[in-house]
Amino acid sequence: MMRLAPWLSVLALAAAWEAFARSGAVTQFMLPALSVVAQRMWADAASGELWTNLGLTLYRSFAGFFIAAALGIPLGVAIARRRLVRWFFDPIVSAGFPMPKIAFLPIVTLWLGFHDVSKITMVVLDAVFPVVTAAIAATAAVERELVWSARNLGATERELLREVVLPAALPQIFTGLQVALPIALIVAIVAEMKMGGLGLGGAMITASRFADSPGVFAGILEIAIAGYVIVRLMALLRRRMLLWHPEALAPATV
Repeated sequence: MMRLAPWLSVLALAAAWEAFARSGAVTQFMLPALSVVAQRMWADAASGELWTNLGLTLYRSFAGFFIAAALGIPLGVAIARRRLVRWFFDPIVSAGFPMPKIAFLPIVTLWLGFHDVSKITMVVLDAVFPVVTAAIAATAAVERELVWSARNLGATERELLREVVLPAALPQIFTGLQVALPIALIVAIVAEMKMGGLGLGGAMITASRFADSPGVFAGILEIAIAGYVIVRLMALLRRRMLLWHPEALAPATV
């Protein structure tokens, strides 16, 4: 029973949606019943359209996310540990983080067109900043006593990074990755909406243009389910990777 408790709010929302949509207070165009939307999702899945669109959206999201992680983690560590790197990149990170990166969409489409490269580029532009800032904060927060002890024991700079700094910073770096992953999904969908083509975002815009209300709401539910699954998988990966960390230990009982 306790396992079902977190889903009670979702079930209540679903029941309220179905009841309100069938109450006559709104038209089926404004708010189709949840059962109608579920039927549309089933039809899209049976035809294969759902899996094609979902696969393309996830491909763009994960490609941009992994590129952002591969760029952001080393850059954040370097900014925190190298004065010259910090001097050069800190103004860029400080100005770029709060900036709405969607403003670069016209430039990206002008340079790269409307295909996957431009959509993945937009994902990287948005997802890299949470990773960089988390890596900076995590590296700067490593206890100096650990660094001093390792140096006194004769550790080289590479050994210091591999054996001390990165393990100590990993929990907070994972927090940045957990923030960046849903951002990657959101930006991929927004880019698909703006640029068109296949994908969950593109399918929603196409449905909207043809006044296909169930198709639009089906896209919203599909995005919500996909987002929930990838966030849960990221949390599971975090627990697996941080089995040695105190946060993975079971809470003490009184």
